Amino acid sequence: MTAHRIALGIALTLLVACSPRGAITLDPAAAEVGAVEEIFVATTRQIDPETGTFGRQRSETEHFARFEISVPPERKLGSITFPRRGGKPDPAKDFLTTEQLIHPNAATFQKDLSTALSSLPRGKRDAVIYVHGFNNTFAEGLYRIAQLSHDLNMPGVTLHYSWPSAGNPLGYVADRDSSMFARDGLEELMDRAADAGAERIVLVAHSMGSALTMEALRQVAIRNNKDLMRRISGVILISPDIDVDLFRTQARAYGTLPQPFLIFGSDRDTLLNISAKLTGAPERLGNLRDISRVADLKVTFLDTVAFSEGAGHFNLGDSPALIQLMNRIGDVDAAFGSDQRGKVGLLPGVVLTVQSATQIVLRPVGAVAEELAN
Repeated sequence: MTAHRIALGIALTLLVACSPRGAITLDPAAAEVGAVEEIFVATTRQIDPETGTFGRQRSETEHFARFEISVPPERKLGSITFPRRGGKPDPAKDFLTTEQLIHPNAATFQKDLSTALSSLPRGKRDAVIYVHGFNNTFAEGLYRIAQLSHDLNMPGVTLHYSWPSAGNPLGYVADRDSSMFARDGLEELMDRAADAGAERIVLVAHSMGSALTMEALRQVAIRNNKDLMRRISGVILISPDIDVDLFRTQARAYGTLPQPFLIFGSDRDTLLNISAKLTGAPERLGNLRDISRVADLKVTFLDTVAFSEGAGHFNLGDSPALIQLMNRIGDVDAAFGSDQRGKVGLLPGVVLTVQSATQIVLRPVGAVAEELAN
């Protein structure tokens, strides 16, 4: 590794090392305090015999589980709080696991998932699958989708696909290999969700998980799995860590992209700027500056730069204003579904300006009002 890459690695470590790493804390009593989110899990991580849950090592056999996560009442919208190491868990402030069930095989998982889907009215049997990003422990990805499911009032049944990230800020190359190792597992999970009765499947992916998701979609298309393609009814990529040219080939291999196809990004995403330097590319899909590079694809790029805080790598999940926006994403689709360049729209706390057929710039209302006053 060159001195330049070592320096980038150190910078990446400093950016993420200040936060304690997430771990599963089992506390059944927390169900009486927090709002419980049910999360179905498929993973290509091995079970860690010391913790009894899923660790960092790769597994060629896919494992399945169901977790009940308590979302604490005393928290800022968009935030996730783990118990302090050595401290007593506080169900009023901490995300906690109230129940975990490791399925003995895929058949029992699919039956469990089918029961959850069949409990919903016909026409509302959606499966939302979340794919985490680089440098995530199992608990971090699991609690993130529980947070998103709760804050965004996600419809249907929520699933988490957990690929074997090393959970190490210096493990970028290892994680990239592990994400590609895991693409068959994501494709299998989508098939299982369809077989369990999901009428629509929505994919939500973050960071490096976006590259994994696009590879899985490409495989679905290559296998000509038309039934599954009909059920995939939306894709959301959050800060996608994908080479732009690679994304174009993946999108073209799939054909007509699922709609809506939303990309949330920012050119102030510090981690993606580092990733671009590590890969020798000028930019990644999630910090794309020249939107014309994807303007011929049926995608919408939502620029969240005005909401960037810290590393700016998960603006959608961290920002209360953007969370409120996602709760009304149907209004965005209705207002900006056609090419209405220069049009400005308003949702609670957010001003949306269409700058081109494929780009929407999101800005806080307060910032716009301040500019007008000056």
